[in-house]
Amino acid sequence: MSDQFEVAVSARSDIGKGASRRLRRLENLVPGVVYGGHKDPVSVSVVSKDIEKSLENEAFYSHVLTLNFGDHTESAVLKDLQRHPATNKVVHLDFLRVVAGEAIKVQVPLHFTNEDTCKGVKIGGGMVQHQMTEIEVSCLPKDIPEFIEVDMTNVEVGAIVHLSDLTLPKGVTSVALSLGADHDLAVASVTPPKGGAAASGDSSDEADSE
Repeated sequence: MSDQFEVAVSARSDIGKGASRRLRRLENLVPGVVYGGHKDPVSVSVVSKDIEKSLENEAFYSHVLTLNFGDHTESAVLKDLQRHPATNKVVHLDFLRVVAGEAIKVQVPLHFTNEDTCKGVKIGGGMVQHQMTEIEVSCLPKDIPEFIEVDMTNVEVGAIVHLSDLTLPKGVTSVALSLGADHDLAVASVTPPKGGAAASGDSSDEADSE
């Protein structure tokens, strides 16, 4: 995790839906909250264009951020964000403070590799489908991975890649898998080519008619 991200935030005392709307409409600011870390929650605001720019970088979502209040800084991760359903603009941010020796739960993106050379695609003519694009993991702040790789090289037609098939970095665990085997969810699969099942059925019918 070589990237470093700093977010300029301002503490605010005016809270509520009306105040949040005024921030967004009149001042081009995005309201948010900083919580956790054994401290009281603090309502904050962030410059809209700055946060939108930061969010263009995938790594921003899975890194420990430095929140700069001007007179002090705090370490946090972006825990959640809300976007407007029509404009897709960010309308609220949740930052979770991190403590160096305490594990946290974060969403980490999945990077699917070798899809073009996947056995089920190259040999079987199938198509890769993603059931997930990110997974929730638990780890110390220093161990947060920027992404988790899903190697599709040897996945055959009809096969499913589950959470338990992923190789996680040392010190990183899947939150879902920690709940038991019933939570070993599908991450990706290779579906048969269109018409494949029908073609097999036609062959069987012809064989039966003979």
